Amino acid sequence: MTDRLPQTDSVVHLVHDVLGTAQIAGVHAHGSAVLGGLRPSSDLDVFVVARRRTTDHERRTLVQGLLEISGDGARGGPARPVELTVVAQRDVRPWRYPPRCEFLYGEWLREEFERGVVPVPAPLPDLAPLITMVLLGNAPLFGTPPAEVLDPVPDEDLRRAIVAGVPELLAELASDTRNVLLTLARIRTTLATGTVTSKDAAAAWALDRLPSRHRPVLARATAGYLGELGSDRESWRGLMPEVREHVGHVVRAIEQLAVKGK
Repeated sequence: MTDRLPQTDSVVHLVHDVLGTAQIAGVHAHGSAVLGGLRPSSDLDVFVVARRRTTDHERRTLVQGLLEISGDGARGGPARPVELTVVAQRDVRPWRYPPRCEFLYGEWLREEFERGVVPVPAPLPDLAPLITMVLLGNAPLFGTPPAEVLDPVPDEDLRRAIVAGVPELLAELASDTRNVLLTLARIRTTLATGTVTSKDAAAAWALDRLPSRHRPVLARATAGYLGELGSDRESWRGLMPEVREHVGHVVRAIEQLAVKGK
């Protein structure tokens, strides 16, 4: 069941106002809202399939609207971070790799957007796992079910897309430790099982397969994600040697799984 919040409706209304209802094939929830339920720190993930490509003015207007309703800087006070992705249907159906992304908004890019940067359409391998999650969640917020506007992603493309994102992920280890640890767990789980699941479910799967010395790091990341640690208790300061050792082990496991999948 999808967790639908008033903030979700604000995002959907913004998309309709900017792109025009007739130009939208579907708006779909994905991520935690449909894979186990929203967690205290979960983003509000929305995926839009447009009937055409976007203009620079439309992308700029979407950014301006999202800055007002997303994250700690929202106009009405702190809100959930919004991650909004827009694709043109012709760029993802029939499926091709890497697919083109028309627009991507996330709070990790807020500083750039506040300086006036506007997303530029570009190939984005990360759309492979994202579209897989959208199809799996089957949670339309507007329009037709996702299977009617999106093609399934071949397993080979899903695997190479998530592996391709590992170096960029590792570059954020110090600044976004919890998310990096949980995302690596999900990458390992997806490569091993062929399924995409929630971060905490993936972490639970991975914990059972970790040597005992590597479990505390991932257990701590999971507890933080589930809101079981106060913000003042979730600092990773002083724990980075253990974190890096854990990450080294997981990356080696991911590399082995990637080779097996070829």
